[in-house]
Amino acid sequence: MAIRSRALAIFMLGALPVQAAIPAGNQPGLPSQGSGLPSQGKGTELLERNWQKLDAQLRSLDQLLPSEPNQPVADVLSTPPLPANLIKANQPATGPIQPANSVASPPLALPTAQQLKPGSIAGLSLEQALAIAFANSASLQAQREQVAASLASFQASMGSYWPTISAFANGGYERSRSTTTANQPNNNLGFGPLFDPNGLRDSAGQIIPGPFYVPNGGSVAGTSGEWGFEGGLQLNYALLDFARTPTVKAARASLDQQRNTYANQLRSLQLQVSEAYYQLQQDEQLVRVYDANLRNDLLILRDTLDLKQAGLVPRLNVLRRRAIQASDEETLIQALADRAVARRQLAVLLNLPPSITPSASDPIVVQPRWPLDLEASLLAAYRGNPELEAILATRTALAQQSQATAAGLLPKLSLFASGGGNSSQTSLGDFTIGGGGCCGSTALPLSTTTGWDWSVGLSLTWLLFDAGNTAGQVRAFARREAATAQQYAASRNDIRLRIEQAFFNHEASLAKLSSARRGVAAALEAFRDVRLRYLTGLDSELNLSNTQDRLINSLVQRLNATVNVNITYAKLLRELLPMPTDPNLPIKPQLLLGSKQPGQP
Repeated sequence: MAIRSRALAIFMLGALPVQAAIPAGNQPGLPSQGSGLPSQGKGTELLERNWQKLDAQLRSLDQLLPSEPNQPVADVLSTPPLPANLIKANQPATGPIQPANSVASPPLALPTAQQLKPGSIAGLSLEQALAIAFANSASLQAQREQVAASLASFQASMGSYWPTISAFANGGYERSRSTTTANQPNNNLGFGPLFDPNGLRDSAGQIIPGPFYVPNGGSVAGTSGEWGFEGGLQLNYALLDFARTPTVKAARASLDQQRNTYANQLRSLQLQVSEAYYQLQQDEQLVRVYDANLRNDLLILRDTLDLKQAGLVPRLNVLRRRAIQASDEETLIQALADRAVARRQLAVLLNLPPSITPSASDPIVVQPRWPLDLEASLLAAYRGNPELEAILATRTALAQQSQATAAGLLPKLSLFASGGGNSSQTSLGDFTIGGGGCCGSTALPLSTTTGWDWSVGLSLTWLLFDAGNTAGQVRAFARREAATAQQYAASRNDIRLRIEQAFFNHEASLAKLSSARRGVAAALEAFRDVRLRYLTGLDSELNLSNTQDRLINSLVQRLNATVNVNITYAKLLRELLPMPTDPNLPIKPQLLLGSKQPGQP
């Protein structure tokens, strides 16, 4: 900037005579009348030497700058082409967005190379953008899953009021081989001749042992196989459980916390989409303003060249217009980049398919003045605010969890009952007799056993000592509960600050918009006048440039004030907007505050 300013100063001095360039009485090196100072020629030589030194300094500074990658433009009225990628990203919408193009991609899928290529540009309104965001937002869908999980946990906790009934059954087959050996004879038990070794006589009169006599060392070995099955029902019911009700209430409070978090996330998402949409509208309008400004630069440059060829203006005017045109072209290029980025930011919020780029189809319309005063806005924001309600629900859940944990030190009385039956079949075979044999009366080749049983009773458990484990957990819950109270206070203050900032900025933006409208009207008339005066030689190019800058600044200020009115309205609406806490209920985008305020009957 310093080099450009000095260069412009040299060009201005070079376009004027030496006597006109330096005011009388302040010409360095020039003698005054009747003085003994150097003559007129020596003063001019001194001035030229000073110019040469300045020019040498400028050249040395220019060498520090990087060299130009392209050759200078020969035609001063020509402009270099804009980047092709920016042109593709800033194409106008081919039509309104179709329902099939607004479906989000699968959550675990990555885009392909074909999907990442520039696709179609679809126009959509703000209401359409909000509806798509409510349906597609990944973070909102994740919160819906959290609500569903909390609901399932609450339903599971309600089952603690009911008894549990379980069935049990088991069955199988077992095979084994065992050997039984008599270490003493059994004739000394006094059971009679059937157990005596000489207790009976056969038909021939010979003495024979009794049939149940087992000699010392008599043995029998056999292989057994058994099929068995057992089954029944078992009932358990907690008659007295002091932790049951606090656990259910804690699960209910956790569900309320997740639902209010969902409603608050709906509010935040609507504000994010509204801000992104208004920003896109602003960027698109800025592209139009800067494009019109650049076209106007080319017209003025053409007029300046015509005046230069006619000898009515110096070369300095042409050079300044070329510099202004280059600067305005840079501004337009940046505005194109900003619009392309704004489109992608909105696409990310809406979770659109990778090949779809959104464009704002709504014209820029100023939202009305906020219908409530500051005090009414604050009171309405506090009533039923899901952000505050979520904190209160968290505090309630912590308090109930603390009670449920403390109930672990209290007695617990439970009822139990069970009943069932069993059946088994045993087979014996592959017998081996040794030492005279034994145990014949207990060897049953195949037998079946059946039975049933039932039981009922009470169970009492009472934790008498746990080394302070339960008390420590209760203290931890109490501390977390106290922390949520402070979090509630911080959120309450944040809500007030957000409302006050949005309210005052909304009022200021409305006032600035009124001033900006007057400024645009005056700047436009001034630009028309100064351009006519410049074309007729009645005004300078410098005044024309300043007036043109003033007109562009006025247009941008009016645009900024308009968008700020809408954004501040959306911020105020975010704090009072009623939203459903149930994810299954439909969501209708609401852009204006209704007559019925949140919390009113």
